[in-house]
Amino acid sequence: MQAHHRFLFISLLLTRLADQILLFIVPLVVFKVSGSAAWSGVAFFCEALPRYAAFPICGALCDRVSPLKLIHLSQLYRAALCVFGVGCFIAVGGLGWLIVISAGAGVLTTQGFMAREAMLPHYFQRDDYRKSLSYTQIADQIGSVIGPLAAASLLGLWAWEYVVLIAAVVFVVSDIAFARWKKNLDIPHYASRPRHARWSEPYRIAFAHVIAIPGLLEMILLAAGVNLVVGVTLATSAAMLTGVYHQTASLYACLQVAGSVATVIVLAVVAHIKLPAKVLGTMSYMLIVAGGVLMGWISTPLIYTAGFVIVIGFDKMFSIFIRSARQRLIPAADFGKTVGLIVLLNNLTQPLAGLVVGSFANHLGTGHVILILTFCMALIGLGVVALRGKRAGWMATIEGE
Repeated sequence: MQAHHRFLFISLLLTRLADQILLFIVPLVVFKVSGSAAWSGVAFFCEALPRYAAFPICGALCDRVSPLKLIHLSQLYRAALCVFGVGCFIAVGGLGWLIVISAGAGVLTTQGFMAREAMLPHYFQRDDYRKSLSYTQIADQIGSVIGPLAAASLLGLWAWEYVVLIAAVVFVVSDIAFARWKKNLDIPHYASRPRHARWSEPYRIAFAHVIAIPGLLEMILLAAGVNLVVGVTLATSAAMLTGVYHQTASLYACLQVAGSVATVIVLAVVAHIKLPAKVLGTMSYMLIVAGGVLMGWISTPLIYTAGFVIVIGFDKMFSIFIRSARQRLIPAADFGKTVGLIVLLNNLTQPLAGLVVGSFANHLGTGHVILILTFCMALIGLGVVALRGKRAGWMATIEGE
């Protein structure tokens, strides 16, 4: 990795740190106030749905505006939103402002993520692209390691609104690091493309690619299955550890850290050992199913932690498989708009999982809900295996360099 690229990864790390602080405090604070896993699931649904619904719009925007500019704006606007939301809370009151901040910041996080997806193939080519994916994921996960610990420590000292203001400061520092990276670029900046004649044209093109390009539908289904289990994991982890297992908020933070450390180790292996795409995809998918079973099997905190670490750790390995494949399959001119639609379809199951938790956790039990959604993920995987038999060769297409 060239020296000046370090500023990019520092920026990504700090952005993830601030995002993780916001994501960490929402389910924890809501569960503490309500004492209900169901309300925690509803809160997760409210904060997750806007960020995923925004993917097609943000993706289309990346094909028209420089991703460098979009990343800069997403960071500054997130900082401004944190300050605005805290100001409204102080003036009006109500815990809903925390969810508003998290949901709004989530939309801006989506824009930053999509801009990053559009930018990386432009500045990192061939083998460097896959390695850059691993490094960006590692930066994300280091931020995820520090984020829960920082948030738990700060919540022990101050009310949540002060923690949100600290997150705003981190967003600003992240933007400074990103500006330093842009200043040292030694290749031409990303060129903007002309607008489409009709506002619906980008989405028509994206849908056409999803239907016509072999392999994309299968990948969408697999990712949707993974995100069912990831979604229920994120929606219930606070309630499971602090409610079902009666552990402290500090141990909940340690749980988040354990998942992030496992992810960093997995991604480091992926970055330095070139595994076939089929191995990455199959191994990560099967392990996530196994992790979901361990989480739903109510027994001891240690068993739950093992399942949580497996799900969170290998989710990012699966992400590398998916992102590398679609970078090869999707035409560069339509990359942003098509990936925006794909990521929306991939991730709709995450807020859906939160909604299922909110609807059924009190009646069926949180563990049973986790097991049911894990079973659904396994069925999706089996369905894709059957579908692959009808669309022979798609895996070979994905694996082709």
